[in-house]
Amino acid sequence: MKFGAGLPTGMEGLIYPVPFFRPEDFVAMAVLAEDLGYDSVWGNDHYAPQHYVASDAPPNFYEPLTVLAAIASATSRVELGTAVLVLPMRDAVTVAKQAMTLDQLSGGRLLLGVGIGAYREEYEAARPDRFGANRGEILVEGLELLRRLSTEDEVSHDGRWFPTRSLRMYPKGVDGPLRVLVGGHHLRAIDRAVRYGAGWIPGWRPFDELTDWIALLRERAARAGRDPASLIVAPQLSCLVGRTSQQARERYRRTGMVAHRESLAYTGRDPRLAMDNNLVGSPQEVLDKVTLLGESGADHLACITFCVQSVEEYEEQLRWFAEEIIGPYRNARGSQGGSTSQDQDRT
Repeated sequence: MKFGAGLPTGMEGLIYPVPFFRPEDFVAMAVLAEDLGYDSVWGNDHYAPQHYVASDAPPNFYEPLTVLAAIASATSRVELGTAVLVLPMRDAVTVAKQAMTLDQLSGGRLLLGVGIGAYREEYEAARPDRFGANRGEILVEGLELLRRLSTEDEVSHDGRWFPTRSLRMYPKGVDGPLRVLVGGHHLRAIDRAVRYGAGWIPGWRPFDELTDWIALLRERAARAGRDPASLIVAPQLSCLVGRTSQQARERYRRTGMVAHRESLAYTGRDPRLAMDNNLVGSPQEVLDKVTLLGESGADHLACITFCVQSVEEYEEQLRWFAEEIIGPYRNARGSQGGSTSQDQDRT
């Protein structure tokens, strides 16, 4: 199983203070993640502050593909992911061009996670022309076009949202079709991933439910004539490692993640279950959760989101997770990874 560190390209005000990362911090933390043995780094996508966010200063939301392009030039090994790019907010033709360019610039390291987006008010603010439209329909049309543009020589697409006519787009991805991961924690996302994607990137769910849904994904892939093992399952989870379970839980409760989870309760996930079903706890507890996820069929823990309140705490968690979780997990399985033996004071 692979491990990916989440970079807060669009998380100020939601779970992090305002301001949080400076522009140079994105590259510095990505380079550190590569040195520590992480397999990937990820950016998320927001356009406008959510209604529940109360701040005297506007949050800084950085465009994730642009940030990942800067990181690509400073790294050589880590995969570069979006978790997730809100495809219905964008022009799918432009996204295809940006994604294939980034894949070329990075030597084939792009993992393009896409989804409908969590907050409707962003559409109201940034894309009022699409506010109230069926975001799932827009996403499906965008997925179809991304697949065709990354595989076909010439594309004419008679779509409602992204029409094209005899469009030839080059260069393609380094190894052929773009690796598109379909985001979403509902069953519709599983079907979309099987039909259009290289994998599935769900948000957190109760672990037993996630186990069942991973099995369902593999079953539906087989019925659709796809190799079930070829689909990447990349859950997106939050994380806070403490010296003890009690310390981790107390620190978690003081972070902005609590309000963020509550704001998303309408999606069907009970915020009261979040700590137990995310990577919150002592080192051994978190390692046990990671082991369970691997046994359940997860391939890649995408965009691990550290629940912290400063850049210094972010770096502490990045280092500690590498040393206490990734290292022991790999050692127990005889797998190789980057150096995770950095000494770090833990508070």
